[in-house]
Amino acid sequence: MSAVSKVFVARLVGLAVLGPDGESIGRVRDAVIAVRMPGQQPRALGLAVELTTRRRIFVPMLRVTSIEPGAVTLNTGTVSLRRLHLRPGEALAIGQLLDTRVRIDDPDLDDLADVDVTVVDLGLERTRTRDWVVSRVAIRPVRRGLRRGETHVVDWRHVHGLNQAALELPGQGVALALLQFEGMRAADVANALRELPTKRRDEIAAALDDERLADILQELPPDDQTDLLAHLHVDRAVDILEAMDPDDAADLLGELPDTEAESFLSRMDPEESEPVRRLLTHSPDTAGGLMTSEPIIVDPSTTVAEALARVRDPDMTPAAASLVFVVRPPTSTPTGKYLGCVHMQALLREPPANIVGGILDTDLAHLSPEDSLETVTRYFATYNLVCGPVVDDQRHLLGAVSVDDLLDELLPRDWRETEPADEVTP
Repeated sequence: MSAVSKVFVARLVGLAVLGPDGESIGRVRDAVIAVRMPGQQPRALGLAVELTTRRRIFVPMLRVTSIEPGAVTLNTGTVSLRRLHLRPGEALAIGQLLDTRVRIDDPDLDDLADVDVTVVDLGLERTRTRDWVVSRVAIRPVRRGLRRGETHVVDWRHVHGLNQAALELPGQGVALALLQFEGMRAADVANALRELPTKRRDEIAAALDDERLADILQELPPDDQTDLLAHLHVDRAVDILEAMDPDDAADLLGELPDTEAESFLSRMDPEESEPVRRLLTHSPDTAGGLMTSEPIIVDPSTTVAEALARVRDPDMTPAAASLVFVVRPPTSTPTGKYLGCVHMQALLREPPANIVGGILDTDLAHLSPEDSLETVTRYFATYNLVCGPVVDDQRHLLGAVSVDDLLDELLPRDWRETEPADEVTP
């Protein structure tokens, strides 16, 4: 296939990024555009490339040897692992520029003069100096009712508003940016949001539904969590906290001043705030501070089929779904007497009509809420587990610690923001 010298940004997304010997480096997720001054032709500075580890890095356009219909080839197989970071005057094509409103003065489109139009794509062209610049802009009139305007491609010189000053104005759309995030894991969306300026991040957060934003917020570093929460209206912030897992909500509120945390808790539904309050009584570096108050809990008369149905809940992480805890009613934490647990493998070996009370593991040791990080770590290593029960002195099940929560506490506070190395050679 022959290389191209003109391409629309939307066609780049998803293309494989290859080294000079054909080795796979990652996939294109966006393009970084310089949009500094009005009247200055925007220039493509580089590509946002997602590695197999889901980290997004910046690859300069000067590293690009060719762009073909199926792949982007670089002139080197060694790329910087530093996370993508936008500087002043830079913007992401898909994440920021597409779906924004501009004006055009194309003489061939007189009917669109002084009419708001939205950017739906950017055409890049390679110059003789090997630079890639925005030469064309695909636009569409702002949608009116159920009618969808026709798409037109105009020369960049006829487009006004494709600059940094215009991007700072309120009211820019986010529909195309949201479309890019569909189907992505919450952790990957969180990484993408961290690359965006605060204004754009807040616009996208405002457009996400509560459950989706709660999942994403749980994957952000603590400082980004508190900053994003501060930019939400207080009622929306309360809704998000209620949609979060109690342990993650407790971790987030634990980062706030006591008065501010109490203000949020008092506004939350008591049924939602009560487990969060209980978790906040424990030190964050203990089993009680690490645990979730909503593991899979059943009573001994529950059938294997019912227990497996709980395990299949897509909202449960694989670690949390590895153990089903059996207690005497009530089954909401803190529960009645803790009887034991059933491993998922044991459930798979039993007839569906059997009851879990007959296949209990009563010998597995449990954690106490005061147990230290070292104790919890040794517990998982000793019993080869990824989830373990937290039980108090009265044999009440308080919750469960899963290995993902343990790792999050053991790793440095800024582990989501730091990189293991500066360069990688596939």
